[in-house]
Amino acid sequence: MIGKGLARNVAAIGLAILLPGLTAASAVSAAEIKVMSTVALSATLDELKPKFEAATDHKITLAYSVIADLRKRIQEGETADVMILSRAALDDLQGQGKVASGSIANVASSYVAIAVRAGAAKPDIESAEALKRTLLAIKSIVYADPAKGGASGVYFAKVLDRLGITDQMKAKTLLVPGAQAAEVVARGEAEMGVAQASEIVPIAGAQLVGPLPGDLNNVTIFAAGIGPASKDPAAAKALIHYLTSPVGAGVLKAKGMDPS
Repeated sequence: MIGKGLARNVAAIGLAILLPGLTAASAVSAAEIKVMSTVALSATLDELKPKFEAATDHKITLAYSVIADLRKRIQEGETADVMILSRAALDDLQGQGKVASGSIANVASSYVAIAVRAGAAKPDIESAEALKRTLLAIKSIVYADPAKGGASGVYFAKVLDRLGITDQMKAKTLLVPGAQAAEVVARGEAEMGVAQASEIVPIAGAQLVGPLPGDLNNVTIFAAGIGPASKDPAAAKALIHYLTSPVGAGVLKAKGMDPS
């Protein structure tokens, strides 16, 4: 009996050290936490959701979309307890009173990357010229439709302009509405894909080649903020803390992100 009691005490102490603040959050009544998040963090949040709910008794409702869509919806009055977008978007929304002042915390960063099907030879993307040659040689490519607001697609369209090959790429380009590029590549429906690294790593059948080369590289910082009308800001803060804890950081890293 003593041994079992000691084991329980050690486990409780370990959880309190690993996730400070969650014990206090559990002591109050369970909350319903609405989260609006960029699709770039969907794999991370899907894995962390049941763990956080088990640790706190809070319940999470997740709504995913591309950053441009989420930003527009929030500007038009939609809100959530926790909003996860790019840091730049959240800072702008905070200035509009759409995010609680002082609540924003950096979560992780990710870069725009190239994907090919698992087992395929990795193409040469070591320099801008190498990337240009590779792009002109491939038969098909997929990325997020810039018109839909996907950050990686908007950026990659600018890269094609910089390389001077926008017109040459049109006939072999497949556009998707959001974060589906790696899935399309994994199914063999496109030879190459462009997406956030965090949208590539979790997809079975796709492999990460690497970031765009040199000054074509683009890193996005993702952050979380609390909605100004949140009914339980303490629970929202606990979720953000969990996401940035060692547990959250481990999952973020496994999903292709660099934890903040």
